[in-house]
Amino acid sequence: MNRRWFLRAVSASLLAAPFVAEAQQAAKLAKIGLLSVTTPAVLAPAIEAFRQALRELGHVEGTTFVLEVRYEEGRVERLSELAHELVGLKVSVIVATSDVVIAALKRETQTIPIVMVNSTDPVGTGFVASLARPGGNITGLSGMTAELGGKRLELLREAVPQLSRVAVIWNPDVRGAVLDYKEMEGPARSCGCSSSRWKSATPTTSLEPSRQSRLPGGRRWS
Repeated sequence: MNRRWFLRAVSASLLAAPFVAEAQQAAKLAKIGLLSVTTPAVLAPAIEAFRQALRELGHVEGTTFVLEVRYEEGRVERLSELAHELVGLKVSVIVATSDVVIAALKRETQTIPIVMVNSTDPVGTGFVASLARPGGNITGLSGMTAELGGKRLELLREAVPQLSRVAVIWNPDVRGAVLDYKEMEGPARSCGCSSSRWKSATPTTSLEPSRQSRLPGGRRWS
C-alpha cells in the first residue's frame, strides 16, 4: 500500500469526524488524541507524516488543531491509564494505532470518535458491527491480516518446500493475534505442517527467550 495514500486516508477519516465542525463553529482549536504502544523515537516519522498529511488537507497544528500524543512504550500496565487520560482531556477524536489500543479506548468511551490506523479484524474483534456499517464510535482502516494466514503459509512453503513445522510468536492479549493464529491452523494442517506458538507480551519484549525455547522434537531455533 502506498504510504502517502495510507496517511491521507487516515487523515481524511479524521476530517469526517465531528472535530472539524466543532473547530469551525466554536472558533477554537480542536484536540486530536493519538495513543500508541510504541516509543516517541519509533513513532516520530509516522507522526510527522501524519502532520504533513493534515497540512495538505488544510489543517495546521497550532492553528486549527492541537495534537495530544501518548505512548505506552511497551508498559502494558499504562495503557488503560493513558486511554483514560486522553478521554479526560475531552479530545474531539482519537487515533488508535493497534488492536490493544482500540480495545483500551473502547472501554473508556462510547462517544468520542475512535479512528483505527490498522486493525487485524475489526469485525472479528467486536470493534465494529460490519465493515460497511461499523456503527458505534469506531471507524478507520483494517489490514484484514487474519485472512492472510493461509497465504503467508503458502509463501513459506514456496520458499522452503521441505517445511514441516511453523513457529508463531504472538501476543495473547491482542484479539487480532488470536484470530491470526487460528486462521493459520487450518491451512497448516492441510499442508501437513505442525504449528507451535510462543507468547510475547508486548511489541518491545525481547525475542531471545523464545529463541532459546526448544522446538518440538528437542531442536532449538537457529
